[in-house]
Amino acid sequence: MVDMGMTTDKQFNGFLRFLLDALKDAMEEKESEKKDEKLTKIAENLQKTLED
Repeated sequence: MVDMGMTTDKQFNGFLRFLLDALKDAMEEKESEKKDEKLTKIAENLQKTLED
């Protein structure tokens, strides 16, 4: 089998890094409304990923 790029493990790790970064950004938000918006966006993106 020929390696055609990133392995599934590397892709998943990249996804987790992206998710963790987005969650940390939301956790650092001081304004409750902006924090809620960021968390909602994260949840929507996760839902879209599951539906793909």
